[in-house]
Amino acid sequence: MEDRLIDSLLPHPAILLIAVAADLAIGDPVYSLHPVRIIGRMLAGIEIALRRVGADGYGGGVLLFVMLAAVCLTGVTAIVVGAAKASSTLGWLTHAFFAYSFLALGDLIRHVWRVEQALAVGDLNSARKRIAALVGRDIERMDAAACRRAAIESLGENLTDGFTSALVWYGVAGIPGLVTFKVVSTMDSMVGYKTPRYLRFGWCGAKLDDLMNYVPARLTWLLIAVVAAALPSCSGRKAFRVGLRQHAVLLGPNSGWSEAATAGGIQRRLVGPIWMHGRLVTDLWIGDPADPPAQSRADILRGLTLATASGLAGTLVATGTLALVR
Repeated sequence: MEDRLIDSLLPHPAILLIAVAADLAIGDPVYSLHPVRIIGRMLAGIEIALRRVGADGYGGGVLLFVMLAAVCLTGVTAIVVGAAKASSTLGWLTHAFFAYSFLALGDLIRHVWRVEQALAVGDLNSARKRIAALVGRDIERMDAAACRRAAIESLGENLTDGFTSALVWYGVAGIPGLVTFKVVSTMDSMVGYKTPRYLRFGWCGAKLDDLMNYVPARLTWLLIAVVAAALPSCSGRKAFRVGLRQHAVLLGPNSGWSEAATAGGIQRRLVGPIWMHGRLVTDLWIGDPADPPAQSRADILRGLTLATASGLAGTLVATGTLALVR
């Protein structure tokens, strides 16, 4: 009995396939009891409590992680194990529900596609509003080409922290690994800012996020390169080379790997001028200097194809590895 309950938390290739299929088919429905939203609300509550007692520095950030991870791991583990104890089928379904809830490829693809849908009918204002959900920059200065570039950049960057990292940590440690990764990812997105309020308090979440994405980011670079080599109008060679040479151009130790690889893979330059708070913060370009800037519907479709195919390829690698291990 005990072995069966422990097994209910371990990674399972069939469950992973179903979770990915559900994520692509259904996306990420908005409802108040969504596990990620619950994590976010708990984080906000714990932050308030810690600040009230003066724990708003580095130590407070560490306490935030310890408390949030303990509550989330205990809660999710209890739910999955309790369901498995009641019924093997119920335990299996509960495991699949949490795995599905913590994957974000389908929603990422849908967000990007909504940007293109608005641009396809000439509605630049709607495209700008939709791109604002993906990137933090002054949208008023963005033309259609800038919106498409930003959408493709988001695809490349978020393929790692929204999907392949989740695959890796699920494969390594099952549901507990996936929950821990989502706790860290939520901390980074909510408190991991270099502002006076969060510079010290958010340090723990930001550094843990860097650590948990470190290996997956580099695996995603290689995955994009392999997949790009098999897709028409894409280049595996450029994806590998641009990712290797230009990943450090972008901020952070991880995001540049998949974003630069995407630029090389679709054979288009990305980024360009970015304005924030009325100030030009960068005008750099990533990608092969001989390639044109991304700006057309065909470019965004190529980016969507590469990201989707890379996600599916990563899923097949993960499920195949799990099947061999089991």
